[in-house]
Amino acid sequence: MSFVQAPPALGNQYDDDPALRSLLARLLPPPVLAGVEPGLRRMGGISAELYPAQLADRLSEPVLTQWDAWGSRVDRIELTPLWRTAERIAAEHGVVATAYERAHGRLSRIHQFALAYLFTPSTDIYACPLAMTDGAARVLTDSGNRALIDRAVPHLTSRDPAAFWTSGQWMTETVGGSDVGGTGTEARRDADGGWRLHGRKWFTSAATSQMALTLARPEGNPPGGRGLALFYVETRGEDGSLRGIRIDRLKDKLGTRKLPTAELTLDGTPAIPVLGLSDGVRSIAPMLNVTRTWNAVSAVALMRRGLALADDYARRRTAFGALLAEQPLHADTLAGLRAEWMGALHLTFRVAELLGAQEAGDLDDAGRALLRVLTPLAKLTTARQAVAVASEVVESFGGAGYVEDTGIPMILRDAQVLSIWEGTTNVLSLDTLRALDSAGGVGTVRAEVERCAAQVADPALVPLVQAAARATERAEAWLEDAMRGGRAEVEAGARRFALTLGRALEVALLASHAQWETDRGERDAARAARRLAAHGMDQVSNFAGMMMEQALQAEVAG
Repeated sequence: MSFVQAPPALGNQYDDDPALRSLLARLLPPPVLAGVEPGLRRMGGISAELYPAQLADRLSEPVLTQWDAWGSRVDRIELTPLWRTAERIAAEHGVVATAYERAHGRLSRIHQFALAYLFTPSTDIYACPLAMTDGAARVLTDSGNRALIDRAVPHLTSRDPAAFWTSGQWMTETVGGSDVGGTGTEARRDADGGWRLHGRKWFTSAATSQMALTLARPEGNPPGGRGLALFYVETRGEDGSLRGIRIDRLKDKLGTRKLPTAELTLDGTPAIPVLGLSDGVRSIAPMLNVTRTWNAVSAVALMRRGLALADDYARRRTAFGALLAEQPLHADTLAGLRAEWMGALHLTFRVAELLGAQEAGDLDDAGRALLRVLTPLAKLTTARQAVAVASEVVESFGGAGYVEDTGIPMILRDAQVLSIWEGTTNVLSLDTLRALDSAGGVGTVRAEVERCAAQVADPALVPLVQAAARATERAEAWLEDAMRGGRAEVEAGARRFALTLGRALEVALLASHAQWETDRGERDAARAARRLAAHGMDQVSNFAGMMMEQALQAEVAG
């Protein structure tokens, strides 16, 4: 056995990503791009340098030690070497701080999420605590609670690793994850007039964070979501001991195994109300909007990593007398995956663009309505794409893709969390319906598709935006028809409806960018847009036709 297959390798992940560079060249004015590009290139190099360390650290996982040698309860979590490195890199390079320094105004979120996109794939989902940290900084900043802002936000947005904090987001209990109305954790007054939390949090990611935002029900409050309040918790005292918190165990998960996700018991944990003693779900909503955007960024980042490895491998692997990259079917398969990733990239960064404008106070009512709708749509659409693309990436390596020590299966296992964390596809589909209701209906999405269409003139691209408009119109017609059938009919089709809108938006946004590229003599986005449109957008009409065909078949058989 003299032959040894060369494994895939990574170059600078910024320089090797023409889709990202093209997108940023359109979204950022030349002076801004020139200012941020050196940092993005550094992060692209760090991402490539960390990849071998990530593979070498593959078997390391966080370890919980509950008792010391003398019988004292310590509940200490030892993180993996790569996670400790990731925390330092994230702080020093401002992966959270960039959004709050706002050096480029409304464009700062685009800069920040480009950094996060490059950082995420080589750092074993360290994006999870960063997402919650970003969300916590947003909630506290918006709350107007000056004492908490002054206490925590400088830590959450620091570039100094010694001062940098991460935040947890403790919502899930055994009664439910997305359905938090049944939260059993109770907030009770202590003798000094402060608040202490008592209860159990069943799924708390990043359990080593220095602080957390959590939901609890102040004693005497009514049941349901409106009776909950949002509380601020610092997890450890000055001596390093946990403050009324017991770590019961770490979760044994399918993926994200470097992320210490714990079950916690709160037994008199000191806490401070963030914004009143009710409506906690509403108070934490800004955090969810930020973390859902991070979820979409992580989805496109993992898709990009899988494709980078698959593309490189295809130029190294020979089968049946030719490189995989030269074999039409293999090349066509990768082209289809590339189209899905590029559509997801453009939808995600449209949300980033809108979020940055909102935070800069530079978004009108129509833009705010669009952001409310696009946030759940981008999260659910890109998450489903990430799982599908990651599965195909595994297959593109053949048997090697199924072998754990190649590192390829990890991409699929980690991608699977994206359609679960921060709300499943079904939950986000229902959130989309609520967002559309508050935003005035599907017209909000239709207007965005029309905005994209107005920018397209190339005869090869016009049919794509027309197809996106038709898919949006069919989704709107379906919703109107379903509403006549009652709420159950609307909810039953909400997933197909939301995915239709998400995919139509991706095609429209990618086609619009393709026009920008075409004007500059480039065609990569145009090829991807045509391919993405060919994959299909309209899931509501297709499903209705399938159901009608089944009914006819049943009638004939009868």
